[in-house]
Amino acid sequence: MVRPRFAKLSATQQQSIVQAALDEFATRGFHDASLNRVIDAAGISKGSMYYYFDGKEDLYGYVAQLGLAGLFEKVGPLPDLDVGDADAFWAILSDYYLRLMRALVASPQLAAMLRGWANAAKGPSAQKAQEDLEQSSLPWIAEVLATGQRVGAVRDDVPPALLIAVAMGMGEAMDIWLMSQPDDDAALPGLIAALMSMIRGAVAPHDPSSIASQPFPASSRTTEPDRR
Repeated sequence: MVRPRFAKLSATQQQSIVQAALDEFATRGFHDASLNRVIDAAGISKGSMYYYFDGKEDLYGYVAQLGLAGLFEKVGPLPDLDVGDADAFWAILSDYYLRLMRALVASPQLAAMLRGWANAAKGPSAQKAQEDLEQSSLPWIAEVLATGQRVGAVRDDVPPALLIAVAMGMGEAMDIWLMSQPDDDAALPGLIAALMSMIRGAVAPHDPSSIASQPFPASSRTTEPDRR
């Protein structure tokens, strides 16, 4: 986590450190990135860097969150999803995801940095930074799913935590896969439509008469494990 002392730096000093880190992570990936090179490029001492961040993982997490926040700011807020039926919900969500991915493609350094994170996050040293990034997205995902339930686009017969886990897992897989594909703006709408169709199939309400769509067992909805 970024330390409060970092916020006391001038905007120019903060930007110098962030840009040096972005250049390093985008060029070399997480594992091969050197904190010493970031320190040299930013023109600060090693002691100063550890005065602002606990280490490379914290610096990465901060720069990634900053980049993603800038991406959402560029695209704008998610449009109101509570304006129609299930088809309208998924159409609006798909369009927004398309705009986000196009904005990411237009930010090649951020895209390169996040692409490298997919493998880096598998290591134990990077788990904390990954958890911080996931936690920052939880309220947004929970609200989207709750809205989907209100308009009949998302099933409501399973625990909310399970829905969130499924959505986050599929969303992460979709993001990683899309970022691994060659940049092709013409193909992007079709790819995103196919991926959104998959996630819709996973979380949408189903025919109650279907065996595979029976309500989630009530005993499994509790948060306390059975200790008997």
